[in-house]
Amino acid sequence: MSNAYDEYMKQMVKPMRTELTTAGFKELTSEEDVVHYMENTTGTSLVVINSVCGCAAGLARPAATQAVVQAEKTPNNLVTVFAGQDKEATAKMREYFGDIPPSSPSMAILKGKEVVHFIHRHDIESFPMEDIMNNLLSAFEKHC
Repeated sequence: MSNAYDEYMKQMVKPMRTELTTAGFKELTSEEDVVHYMENTTGTSLVVINSVCGCAAGLARPAATQAVVQAEKTPNNLVTVFAGQDKEATAKMREYFGDIPPSSPSMAILKGKEVVHFIHRHDIESFPMEDIMNNLLSAFEKHC
């Protein structure tokens, strides 16, 4: 049974989820979703670790969605987990990142299960959205 706080948070983050899913990202909301995805995916993936913070809203999500729209080369797959909301899914995805410390928001480009490019929170919060988008576009060009 869910309490009032959980219901409030689900409603509050709904537009934060929709911003990515509308742009073609698939949400992985459980540990099982992440394992199934990671064990069965092929090609390249952009993984966005979503968050409720201001740098996710004003920088990370817009940079990710605009990079996907503007890129000549894009990853084969677009997926997202939501830190602080889908805790088990986020923890499981982070296991696939190896020794990279947890960071949210953050973005990873994977070839299969291998992380080939990672954008930490500190690469997001102090930069203009266009710089983050260009970081992604360069990574797409190199890895996709």
